[in-house]
Amino acid sequence: MGAQLRVYKRRIKSVTATKKITKAMEMISASRIVKAQRKVAASTPYATELTRAVTAVATGSNTKHPLTTEAETPVRSAVLLVTSDRGLAGGYSSNAIKTAARLTERLRGEGKEVDTFIVGRKGVAYYGFREMPVADSWTGFTDNPSYEDAKKIAGPLIEAIEKDTAEGGVDELHIVFTEFVSMLTQTPVDNRMLPLSLSEAEGGEGAEGGSKELLPLFEFEPSAEDVLDALMPRYVESRIYNALLQAAASEHAARRKAMKSATDNAGELINTYTRLANQARQAEITQEISEIVGGASALADATAGSDK
Repeated sequence: MGAQLRVYKRRIKSVTATKKITKAMEMISASRIVKAQRKVAASTPYATELTRAVTAVATGSNTKHPLTTEAETPVRSAVLLVTSDRGLAGGYSSNAIKTAARLTERLRGEGKEVDTFIVGRKGVAYYGFREMPVADSWTGFTDNPSYEDAKKIAGPLIEAIEKDTAEGGVDELHIVFTEFVSMLTQTPVDNRMLPLSLSEAEGGEGAEGGSKELLPLFEFEPSAEDVLDALMPRYVESRIYNALLQAAASEHAARRKAMKSATDNAGELINTYTRLANQARQAEITQEISEIVGGASALADATAGSDK
């Protein structure tokens, strides 16, 4: 019985240590969410206004450009998947990977080849373990991305969209990331970045009550194509940067939620082991009392027999 009590005490000590770790990780993630939310709020207006400017330029000219003109028969698409570098975030990375897999399957069903670009060690490990081809990957900054990281990612993607498909270029560029909705809700989404859908841009951001926004008219010098060439890198970089910030906030929120659940489960486990240890100690005490009483009774019987 004493051995069983020692086992329960060791388990309580182990779970208590784990609870301290998960509680600390929960508090760290909670503090980082606020900073990530501020960065998202700061970057979103810039991305929105840049999209609006591109839309205005595109609608004010008849120039065919990779930024706004869809290919007649698209044959290849690029998919940028944003996952995390670290684990212990529940289903954050796996949900994004599943969304990317559904998008890839849909694109292939449309007869398009798919080049996959990955951000985060979790996505790289997933594709590497299954020996799935990856065009390029980036790791080491998912929990605190910078604009330089977005530029580094955007470079190969812009190069791919500018190339002809016969030379290994792509006709479309999609991004899969986890959108931060609230502290409790993070939703994996897939958006097409290029070519920009003008109908969605006109009736989406900046529109009220579903009505289309009136866009300004521009005169171009030297040409609308040169303006779009200058805007495209900024547009792609800003969209990727905003997606990275959304994903970082979602990662911290998912990790906080997972660590809170782990902390609560550890507390319940400690209570369970404490009850079992108390029961074992009570049983041990009861057994000792029974042995003492039995020994005293046997001694009394032996003494009474010798007196006779």
